Amino acid sequence: MDKELVLSADEARELAEACVARAGFARFMASLFLYELTEEQIETFAKGEFPSTDSAIDAGMAQAKEYLRHRHGGTRQELAVDYARVFLGAGSYDKITAPPYESVFTSEEKLLMQEARDGALAYYRSIGLDLPAENTTPEDHAGFELQFAAEVADRTAAALADGDFAEAAQLVELGHSFFTFHLANWLPALCDAVDEHAQTDFYHAVALMARGYVEEEAAFFNEVAALFGLPEQPQEVAAPSAVAVD
Repeated sequence: MDKELVLSADEARELAEACVARAGFARFMASLFLYELTEEQIETFAKGEFPSTDSAIDAGMAQAKEYLRHRHGGTRQELAVDYARVFLGAGSYDKITAPPYESVFTSEEKLLMQEARDGALAYYRSIGLDLPAENTTPEDHAGFELQFAAEVADRTAAALADGDFAEAAQLVELGHSFFTFHLANWLPALCDAVDEHAQTDFYHAVALMARGYVEEEAAFFNEVAALFGLPEQPQEVAAPSAVAVD
C-alpha cells in the first residue's frame, strides 16, 4: 500500500463479516471434497433453507437439496459409491476419475506430488501452518487448499475486528495470491471432471457450487484489492527449491 489504509467502523465490520462468511463456505466445500456425507449431514442438508438467487452457489445448493429431498434408505450408500468413483478411483488419474489434487491437473504428466504440492505447502508454512506428521494425503488436495483459504479469511476478519488494517491488507494479498495460483488455476477443471464422472445429481451440484465459489472469490478479491490499494495481479509465494516430503 502506498499510504496507510483507514476504514470506517462500518466498512471494517462489513468486510470482516464477509470474510467470516467466506471462511465458513470454504470449509463447507472442503468437507465435501475430503469426506463422504454422513447420515446426519444428509438430513441437515435436506432440511436446510437456502437463498434463492441467480448465483451458481445458490443454484448448486438448491440442486443438492432437491436430490436429497428424494432420499431413501440407500441414499448414503449411493453417495458413498459416487464419491469413491469420482474422488478415490485408482489407476489412470487423468481419465477415470476426478482426483482432487492440484498436481494432477497442473503437471504435464498429470502426476501426484508435483510442483503444485510444494507450492501449496509453501503458502501453508508462510503463516505457520502444516499438516499433521501422520498425514498421508498430498497437501495440494482441494480440501486442504480450501481449508487454508478459510484460515486466511478468518485471520483477515480478526485483523479487521482489531483495527489492524495493515495486517488485514497483508492477509488479503496472501489470500488473493493463493486463490490465483492454487485455486482459480485448477478448480474449474476439477469441476469439469466431476461433471464427466459423477452419477448423482448431488456431486454435479458440488461441482456447480465450486464453480460459484471461484466466481465469487474472484469478484471479492478484485473489489477488496482495489480498496486496499493492492496490485491487480498478486505475486506468488515461492516454494523452496526443495521441499522435503514428510
